[in-house]
Amino acid sequence: MFSKRIGIDLGTANTLVYLAGQGIVLNEPTVVAVTAEENRVVAVGREAKDMLGRTPGNIVAMRPLRDGVIADYTITEAMLSYFIDKAAGRSRFFKPEVMICIPSGVTQVERRAVLDATMAAGAKTAYLIEEPLAAAIGAKIPIAQAAGHMVVDIGGGSTECAVISLGGVVVHNSVRAGGNKIDEAIANYTKRKFNLLIGERTAEEIKIAIGNALIEENLKSNAKKLEIRGRDSISGLPRTVELTETQINEAITPVLMEIISAVKGVLEQTPPELASDIIDKGVVMSGGTSLLNNFDKLITKITGVPCHVAEDSLLCVVRGTGVALENIELYKRSIARK
Repeated sequence: MFSKRIGIDLGTANTLVYLAGQGIVLNEPTVVAVTAEENRVVAVGREAKDMLGRTPGNIVAMRPLRDGVIADYTITEAMLSYFIDKAAGRSRFFKPEVMICIPSGVTQVERRAVLDATMAAGAKTAYLIEEPLAAAIGAKIPIAQAAGHMVVDIGGGSTECAVISLGGVVVHNSVRAGGNKIDEAIANYTKRKFNLLIGERTAEEIKIAIGNALIEENLKSNAKKLEIRGRDSISGLPRTVELTETQINEAITPVLMEIISAVKGVLEQTPPELASDIIDKGVVMSGGTSLLNNFDKLITKITGVPCHVAEDSLLCVVRGTGVALENIELYKRSIARK
């Protein structure tokens, strides 16, 4: 009992850390800056994110996870080690128990990579919990009941849709599209339409400021506007362009449709008894990208199933991981361990 217990929501965009008994202790971007030659870690988290697109030639700022899974094993291990040290303290006599959240659609190889990286980063025991389950627990959904609940967790790299009943996942579908793909769509749109090159940070700022999933006809005339700065791809000089909410909606719609088709895929495979429960209770949305303006209304309009965003949707997964970690006996059927 002396070892600390840590829950980690290892996301493509942000990593959140939960310490048993204390709650959420860390919320940092999943970005690592390393030296180009020795691959030595220079900065992790917020400090590294500030370096994105601004580094000199000898430093590379990168995201070690892509589409919700590990893309660079060594750097993920160094990052996990940093987060565990920060949460549990560097000088510790007992190794901590760590529970990590993973997308439900990952392969056995990808699961093994997460477990191995966690053990190598200094964990005594490593547990894995599936993201939709953790999101449902964190959104205070009573998952142990014999009733269907549908959760859609839309993160930075992937979207997880699952129907949960009796504490387990009945039907699930995951698509490797999320907030990062929306940012890419915005950057590609400004390049195609205005010959303006922008970085991923600017694209994210545009999404937060004027991103809208559903624009009502009567609001098109007074859509929000935003001035953005970037580099002209033809002249190579800095330039300013004004973007409107309607243009951004046009840019991001294909990605949103990809996410919604995953939601429809799960609804189509859901057993009839559980489908009737879902129509009664509605779909719960969690994850940072679910906060996109009117996204819940768009899903409701296309699927006909009521949708609502969970409160504190960014924190649902890490809270659920923490609850599962503190009550491991209750959730042991849903957890893999090493």
